Amino acid sequence: MLTSPFTFEKPTTIADAIEAVGDSGESMFYSGGTELLLAMKMRVIHTERLVDIKGIPGLDRIVLTDANEIEIGSRCTHKRIAADPVIREHAPALSTLCDNVANVRVRSVGTIGGNLCFGEPHADPPTMLAALNARLVLQGQTGVRFVHADEFIRSELETVREPDELLTMIVFPRPTGPVTYRRFKHGERPSVNVAMAWSMEATSSTIKTARVRVGALGSRPQPLKAVEDALKDRSIADVRPAIEAVLAEALDELDINDDRHGGADYKRHLAGVLLLRNAEEAMTRGKRSR
Repeated sequence: MLTSPFTFEKPTTIADAIEAVGDSGESMFYSGGTELLLAMKMRVIHTERLVDIKGIPGLDRIVLTDANEIEIGSRCTHKRIAADPVIREHAPALSTLCDNVANVRVRSVGTIGGNLCFGEPHADPPTMLAALNARLVLQGQTGVRFVHADEFIRSELETVREPDELLTMIVFPRPTGPVTYRRFKHGERPSVNVAMAWSMEATSSTIKTARVRVGALGSRPQPLKAVEDALKDRSIADVRPAIEAVLAEALDELDINDDRHGGADYKRHLAGVLLLRNAEEAMTRGKRSR
């Protein structure tokens, strides 16, 4: 099926792109288009104008800043992120995740920004970025604002981004401990995914804080607060019993949708299995780095 007719613009600056889209909701930003064009062909989404941001410089850079934060431009493809030396050194789990997103065509063309803005519940990056405590930089006609990854997705296929706001960058603190990610796939998308990030002192075997997110269960990634609290100030050697003591309670608090990927009880069980596998990997990596 062909898309409905639309016009096409190629601005060369962020300001021009924002002006071209406006606030009417009748124009949309376009980069990789792996999700957007498919939805337009299926007539699920209609827009009168696409604003191509591929010619805007600076949106495809990845840097470690002087503030010890990693910045990823929203136009970076999954392939670009997977191969980047900064990501491979400081957040290898994110590199591996991006190297396994969907299929080779999507990885080569699809962008991290497009993935996030589409708001697909069964996606890989949102869960990882929430665990990394990432902030998303949105620039619109009224200025720039930062939105935490936890708060970006409002509901299925809906985010807090306004129509005229361009997601320009993803920023997160350089990890100081193991970061792990596991998923159980149904086709090209995860049925359940779990990401875990620990912060640790360089010479200590104690976890300062932990962030755990479970995704693909509802409309957006969810924290396992009881597990995070159980891991705080915990020695690496005590991680598994600490998790097992609160895991059932934590999983019961998850909001889970029954869908073609499985029933709630099945997904809850998978989330627990993936979490414990993440913990085993994190323990191994944490011990090696001490």
